[in-house]
This record gives sequence, C-alpha cells and structure tokens, in this order.
Amino acid sequence: MRHDAALDSIDLAILAELQNDARLPNKELAERLGVAPSTALERVRSLRRRGIITAFRATVDTARLGRSLQALLSLRVRPHTSQLVDPLRAFVLALPETITLFHVAGPQDFLVHVAVPDADHLHRLVLEKFLVRQEIVHLETTLIFKTEHQPVQRPSEM
Repeated sequence: MRHDAALDSIDLAILAELQNDARLPNKELAERLGVAPSTALERVRSLRRRGIITAFRATVDTARLGRSLQALLSLRVRPHTSQLVDPLRAFVLALPETITLFHVAGPQDFLVHVAVPDADHLHRLVLEKFLVRQEIVHLETTLIFKTEHQPVQRPSEM
C-alpha cells in the first residue's frame, strides 16, 4: 500500500514529537528538530493541510472520571443496511459510556468500546440500551483488563 503523501525525516520527527506531546511549543519543537521555528511552524501547517495531522487532543483517564470498568461490546445487526446502520451509529455515539465505535468486517458488525463505573452499570447498559434495539440480533461482551497504545504512528514500511 502506498502513502498518500511523501514524508521526509523532518516530517517524521515532527509527527513523533507531537504524538508524544501535542502541547509542545513550536520553539521547543524547532530546537528538538534542529530547524528554525518558522520551518517547524510551516511543516506542522503542511502536515495539517495534507490531512496527516487530523487533530490535537487531550487524552482523558476514564477511571478518574468514575468509569474504571472498560469493555468491548461486539454487535451483530440485521438487516445490515445504511437505513439501519446510520441511526444505530448515532445512537451509540450519543451514549456517554461510549469511547469508540468501530464498524468492522467479519462475524460481528460493530465493536463498541465503553467505559462504565462498575459491572452493574455495564449490565444495565447492555440490557436496557443495547438489547432493547430490534436491529441488534447478537451481542457479546468482553471485559478489558488493560489498554496499551502504540504512542507514535509511523508510515508503513511495505
């Protein structure tokens, strides 16, 4: 698979630095890269214009928000049509428990990453929010013990 945009060593260094700390001031970013601040600023702007950097976000610890139990809900829906899928997506993304929604291929149609206060809340969420929906014909719950992220995303080397 080819990349949409050519990235040189400075672009890759900028991506690594900003993925580790998106609040890094431009002056410090330029110092770390060994380039002028104006060069660093223009390179970041170019990465944003080209759609390589899509957003700058704060990562929140859901446990500190009182939602320490995380799970993946695997959903199978029928019929799998846009008239059904679009409202379901909107419903799931409107739930305060939802972290991420994945529309997937395979035996399941959706994976929903949720964070809740406890097992009772998860049980109520599954029974009272998901399983009451007619289009959901199968649901499996997988508890998440630990989540780890790759801190820096790089282009594929293939």
